[in-house]
Amino acid sequence: MPVLTAFQRALTRALTVLGLVGAFVLTTVAPVWAGENTFVEVVPNSAQAGTRVSIRAGCDNANNRQASVRSDAFGGPVVLRPDNGFLTGQVTIPGNKQPGDYPVDLRCDNGRTATTTLTVLNMEQPSKGPATGGGGTAGASGTGTMLLVGGLAVVGLAVGFGFFGNRRRTGAGS
Repeated sequence: MPVLTAFQRALTRALTVLGLVGAFVLTTVAPVWAGENTFVEVVPNSAQAGTRVSIRAGCDNANNRQASVRSDAFGGPVVLRPDNGFLTGQVTIPGNKQPGDYPVDLRCDNGRTATTTLTVLNMEQPSKGPATGGGGTAGASGTGTMLLVGGLAVVGLAVGFGFFGNRRRTGAGS
């Protein structure tokens, strides 16, 4: 049996006491909350003027009460209502809204606030399809038949080459 030195005995006692104190603290002290969540998000966060966006927010432990969101991008306040543990709402960006970045400010009933940014795009919408040529196969009489015959000819050639290419050669060496 090994003999412990005075230092080793003292170290063992200290670690034992430290372990017991740690176990006591861990079992009797209430957990500390890491922090509450107050946030607001707009989906999509970049949107064309005239489109509808969705807003989702969290007001700490007050997600069972309404909150409001304000932004110059919307033209007025938007009321967010409780929905599956979050606050949600939708709004349409006015079609004449100038492009740019707009702050979106959340105001909760419990006094908490949060902010995000919505980027409004105002791109020109095309008035007609792209200019891709004259459409050589569109509307011509007999074009569909010519394409069908050509396709069948290509399939026939492929089968023929496959058949003759796989034939065994017979001759003196076999």
